Amino acid sequence: MSSVHQPLVHVKYKASIVVFFFFWIETDGGGERKRELGRERREVKSCCPPCLPDRKPNMASSMRSLFSDHSRYVESFRRFLSHSTEHQCMQEFMDKKLPGIIARIGDTKPEIKILSIGGGAGEIDLQILSKFQAQYPRVHINNEVVEPSAEQIAKYKELVARTSNLENIKFAWHKETSSEYQNRMIEKKELPKWDFIHMIQMLYYVKDIPDTLKFFHSLLGTNAKILIILVSGTSGWDKLWKKYGSRLPRDDLCQYVTSSDLTQMLDNLGFNYECYDLLSTMDISDCFIDGNENGDLLWDFLTETCNFYMTAPPDLKAEIMKDLQEPEFSVKKEGKVLFNNSLSFIVVET
Repeated sequence: MSSVHQPLVHVKYKASIVVFFFFWIETDGGGERKRELGRERREVKSCCPPCLPDRKPNMASSMRSLFSDHSRYVESFRRFLSHSTEHQCMQEFMDKKLPGIIARIGDTKPEIKILSIGGGAGEIDLQILSKFQAQYPRVHINNEVVEPSAEQIAKYKELVARTSNLENIKFAWHKETSSEYQNRMIEKKELPKWDFIHMIQMLYYVKDIPDTLKFFHSLLGTNAKILIILVSGTSGWDKLWKKYGSRLPRDDLCQYVTSSDLTQMLDNLGFNYECYDLLSTMDISDCFIDGNENGDLLWDFLTETCNFYMTAPPDLKAEIMKDLQEPEFSVKKEGKVLFNNSLSFIVVET
């Protein structure tokens, strides 16, 4: 089993898809996290920590979902980015592991076909493409993007326009969700084959995950792989939502799923895969300082609740505050409280 105590843990499974689970940073200017509005890859137009499917509204307080206030969500997400090591961890994985993962994908092929599901504003997509260019410098790359947000597609196109060394890459964008893409392909009776499909931080927003996995797996060509990124089942997020999800405001936009859930689905489907866990932390020290603006916004992000610190019942706030300082959720280091923000990566093959 993967361990969050190691910087990188590689666990082999009986399938050849490698799925990557993690929260990835994407900001408008710097390619930060794959999870924000910036990666609205999803079946909905917003991004978030995974949501529990059975969460019930808390009628005893004035708490409301963070997603009811778009600007508040954006600001809380940005505070998360500035207080976590997620980007650094993801970059390390891309640099050290991805080249080996794609080593045989383009062998003897005149063209490499890549499908991005939920490509967002394109920062991570271009990082992935750069690895393919380095591995296969003389091969043409066809990169198609499925993204439901017109705003994100516009940002993606702007990024491509100002990025050099993309001459051997052809881009195409489709404004639709993964489900809409799937239905369109089935209706057209066209099932194109792809060499690399990545689904980064978007499975939370899919209604039928096993069916989605089966469909996109059927599109894999020779030596092809799928890359999935989701939150790790060993993270503090998993424990936080399982324990407190039913007492927080309900949000029907997404469902709760971790790498533990996904690997079980892959086992049931009989797919081969490899899973990697990546340790990431979020500094939540400010959450324990009364009246601290950073802390208030981080509370909102942690609980998916707008103005949680001001509106949560005192008993709930006290319980979560106590738990977040426990070893199951966080570590204390050099006077800081570091929340376990571990990520998982899973790669699946034909």
